[in-house]
Amino acid sequence: MSTTSKRKQRKQLFNAPLHTRKKMISGHLSGELIDKYNRRSIPLAKGDIVSIVRGDMKGHIGKIMALDTKKMRINVEGANITKADNTEISMKIHPSNIIVTKLDLSDKVRKNRIEGGKGA
Repeated sequence: MSTTSKRKQRKQLFNAPLHTRKKMISGHLSGELIDKYNRRSIPLAKGDIVSIVRGDMKGHIGKIMALDTKKMRINVEGANITKADNTEISMKIHPSNIIVTKLDLSDKVRKNRIEGGKGA
């Protein structure tokens, strides 16, 4: 984003296309992963193990079950809330409130991109 105007930045954020929002759904890495991969944050993917550091579910550790690019939220396994009719739904968490503790590197393209190999 090239502008410093708050309202223009918010407008760009909310009007961004989905392929750009996917890149915006990124989370900070834990200290060990920062040292290992020499980067501070990374776009999140289904299967990453994260720790929730803010909000009602603070301290919960779980695997990312789904990414909602439209609402820019993630679903973490086991982070559920109970509704008034006693049904449980998955809590939607903003990516800034989590720390990635373990990466899912089963995808070869993602693994090369993160580790800086050929074909990145």
